[in-house]
Amino acid sequence: QVQLVESGGGLVQAGGSLRLSCAASDRIFFRINDMGWFRQAPGKQRELVARLTSDGGTNYADSVKGRFTISRDGAKNTLYLQMNSLKPEDTAVYYCNGAMRGLRPGDYWGQGTQVTVSS
Repeated sequence: QVQLVESGGGLVQAGGSLRLSCAASDRIFFRINDMGWFRQAPGKQRELVARLTSDGGTNYADSVKGRFTISRDGAKNTLYLQMNSLKPEDTAVYYCNGAMRGLRPGDYWGQGTQVTVSS
């Protein structure tokens, strides 16, 4: 069973930055699958934030374009989400997802990490 473990969430003021990490337990899984970040704010549906394909392609939600960057380190089996110019509306629980199907989530989820942006 592949495990995804997120870290890096926290409390930050508006305009600040955070970097989320997602460590995968399986190197081959991490190398061959599309990976992504989703988020869920209170009372809202979970939404796609960013996707990184196995060949390096990226997709971003319109609300985060130009502010967030998704990347991976193959040597560390780790997916990252660099979040800059954070806004209060970015407050949510952020989830790592693996084996995405197009822009739809795959079956593998991390436990989630809370990001809170204060105004």
